[in-house]
Amino acid sequence: MNLEISLINYIEFVYVRKEVDLMSKKELAKKYNHLEVENGKYDFWLENEVFKADPESGKPKYSIVIPPPNVTGKLHLGHAWDGTLQDILIRRKRMQGYDALWLPGMDHAGIATQAKVDAKLREQGTNRYELGREKFLEVSWEWKHEYAEFIRQQWANVGFSLDYSRERFTLDEGLNDAVNEVFIRLYNKGLIYRGERIINWDPQAQTALSNIEVEHKEVEGAFYYFKYMFENSDEYLTIATTRPETMFGDVAVAVHPEDDRYKDLVGKNVLIPGNKKPIPIITDSYVDMEFGTGAVKITPAHDPNDFEIGNRHDLERLICMNQDGTMNDLAHPYTGMDRFKCRKQLVKDLEDALLVIKIDKHVHSVGHSERTGVIVEPYLSKQWFVKMDELSQAVLEQQKTNEKVNFVPERFNKTFNNWMEGVYDWCISRQLWWGHRIPAWYHKVTGDIYVGKDAPSDIENYTQDEDVLDTWFSSALWPFSTLGWPNVDDQELQRYFPTDCLVTGYDIIFFWVARMVFQSIEFTGQRPFTDVLMHGLVRDAEGRKMSKSLGNGVDPMVEIEKYGADSLRYFLTTNSAPGQDLRYLEEKVESSWNFINKIWNASRFVMMNLEDLNYEDINLNVESFNIADKWILARLNETIEHVDSNYDKYEFGEVARHLYNFIWEDFCDWYIEMAKLPLNGEDEVAKHTTQSVLAYVLESIMKLLHPFMPFVTEEIWQLLPHEDVVSITISAWPKVKEELYFKDKIESFNTIKEVIRSVRNIRAEVNTPISKPISLYLKAKNQKALDLFNDNKHYVERFCNPERLTIGSEINLDEEAMSSILTDVEVYIPLAGLIDIKAEIERLEGELSKLKGEVTRCEKMLANKNFVERAPEAKVQIERDKLQDYKTKFETVQKRIAELKAK
Repeated sequence: MNLEISLINYIEFVYVRKEVDLMSKKELAKKYNHLEVENGKYDFWLENEVFKADPESGKPKYSIVIPPPNVTGKLHLGHAWDGTLQDILIRRKRMQGYDALWLPGMDHAGIATQAKVDAKLREQGTNRYELGREKFLEVSWEWKHEYAEFIRQQWANVGFSLDYSRERFTLDEGLNDAVNEVFIRLYNKGLIYRGERIINWDPQAQTALSNIEVEHKEVEGAFYYFKYMFENSDEYLTIATTRPETMFGDVAVAVHPEDDRYKDLVGKNVLIPGNKKPIPIITDSYVDMEFGTGAVKITPAHDPNDFEIGNRHDLERLICMNQDGTMNDLAHPYTGMDRFKCRKQLVKDLEDALLVIKIDKHVHSVGHSERTGVIVEPYLSKQWFVKMDELSQAVLEQQKTNEKVNFVPERFNKTFNNWMEGVYDWCISRQLWWGHRIPAWYHKVTGDIYVGKDAPSDIENYTQDEDVLDTWFSSALWPFSTLGWPNVDDQELQRYFPTDCLVTGYDIIFFWVARMVFQSIEFTGQRPFTDVLMHGLVRDAEGRKMSKSLGNGVDPMVEIEKYGADSLRYFLTTNSAPGQDLRYLEEKVESSWNFINKIWNASRFVMMNLEDLNYEDINLNVESFNIADKWILARLNETIEHVDSNYDKYEFGEVARHLYNFIWEDFCDWYIEMAKLPLNGEDEVAKHTTQSVLAYVLESIMKLLHPFMPFVTEEIWQLLPHEDVVSITISAWPKVKEELYFKDKIESFNTIKEVIRSVRNIRAEVNTPISKPISLYLKAKNQKALDLFNDNKHYVERFCNPERLTIGSEINLDEEAMSSILTDVEVYIPLAGLIDIKAEIERLEGELSKLKGEVTRCEKMLANKNFVERAPEAKVQIERDKLQDYKTKFETVQKRIAELKAK
């Protein structure tokens, strides 16, 4: 055993040593390999404790609590998406200098976990009743420990920067204390009560369910039309139902009080077809006269609407079904029969008795247990409830103030308020063993209820409630119970609560978000979080919800193996707007990998050309900048502005779009190519300046990308000259630097780019390779353009390869030429023998037609009074400038066509 431990320690030492070497190597591999890049990074971060929050830091705080995943198995794509959105927020805030806490944890998931453990026990040939409650809970805790490790490993694989020193579990001792405190306070305040209500019942798990645990599926059912015979008569009422087996719980037939068809029948009795028991005909305004026959059977113990009617008329509540879904003694002779077998046999028997009028097949939505898959039964049961009127009203009042919870997108504010206005009392008890035991005891003789954290002193006279609390009851306390509440003086609670942002799917806004809000307001007097960022569901390429039945699920760990966590993260967070669903398209994940590969190759080029440049050697001396340096630095600052603005609006897709355009087009395709001139030149000052700009811009790119792609940016950043911190995770977020923001150079350099691009396009059009020298004429339309090209003609010479370059305000051409009319310059390339005048005229006429269309479009827009008066002035001015530009180009092209036709 000692030898085995020594061997393990040695392997761990070699592994850590390998990762330290990885972090200190001096050049990137020739090819990007996500498996190699991501290997060891997470351990490196954990070893250096870069994810830990520090309440003593003196920094402003930013806190997020993770929506705790259930300890029932693997994380799915939705978890990966939800968690990556949070990781983006927390990594950026950490780099911005915040004391950033992302608190991890998991949910005990009462019924879901118990179902899994029950299944495991069945495989072992036993069950929880044979084990007993105490032993069953031991097995459940073993399950929790096993699957919690799986989840932590998956968090690591995706790269979540969680502070594990503060990890919580919804069944840990501290949260149990908070749950009991809340239950007792609400009970003493009269907001928790015990009573009989219709609830969702799972006959297999034999427990009440919350609405979130019920999945509605379209199934083929039927409307059964029965004869409810009048006493001592051959006449009958026609009653339709989709659940014939519940007729044994019927206590009345109801009609609308204004329905003239039944006015003379009210007060009479009809006979239940299945047992010939007489029940009265009553009136209730709930009945819809236009639906079916306008007469409905009332079964208060098996239907929520019938329950309310029964309350209004003080009707008996007859339960005709056992908790396991079999029929009870009221259903004689079907006692002990499964509810659906009973239905089939009952209908057959009534058909034989000529009491069935007709059966209409139809497809309808039926609730199924999310965990066991069985059809849920509306069932009368004595349960614990939270009275919601007072709690919901407090939320609605706070939502009218500046301390409201802000939903992103904003439309969910209305959704949230509408639900709070129409909320029902909340059934919080569950007939399970795995969960928070209800802190209530019943006197064995008097039945009196004792509620408290500890058992009553005369415990021998009491029996504790066997039920546990709904999982959502403890989850509702998550933002503050995880930070030390009910100890209101706890340093963590004082420091990090309220939290700043909750990220979650729109599908649980009612079941979790709303409950967190009203519990937080009730027990802390504060909102639990400032913002709620809503996202949608991950769907397959066809837009279908991912499910086991469709077999269209995607395992994020498999995708990470294929493409890397960075690629998956980038795809998940940049292909959907807030509140919208996301379609999973593998080709887009692959496209993300290609983008990373582009970054890798560009970074490798930069590093190969930095030589021995250190962080202290970076010299951003304005006096030594060329126009390309000023342009890329200006574009970097502009990109930082766009990125920060969209980050703050949670528009991560827009953040990515600006980064992608800057990195791929500006930095990789243009600046790096421009940088090759001084890098390969003889001017050492110019070379050093270019190296400094390359290092500075690339490091800034790594930081801007880091929240999306933590692994590859760490790899590259470690090899770049950087400030003296151990990881990019805790490096400084890029800021706009006004002294390096050469805004006027953006337009100037774009003009140079336009010329180079137009020459390349002309070459491509006539199939003339860049290696073939050409004559190039640039006609500047103003002094600014003339100076620009005279000062920077080396770029034109390098990237256009002219044999002869002529720049001037007036250009006289007596030979055939291709041309391109730009805003500030006209481009002419004489191509004798490569093109005929007729073809060039046809091309220019096509361009003229396009310009005419743009002129017409702008003129119509500016003639629109609503646009001119209501649109922002800046937008109107942009259209005016466009119109003038298009008109100028139109006139120039028109003139050029006339010149060619005159030849």
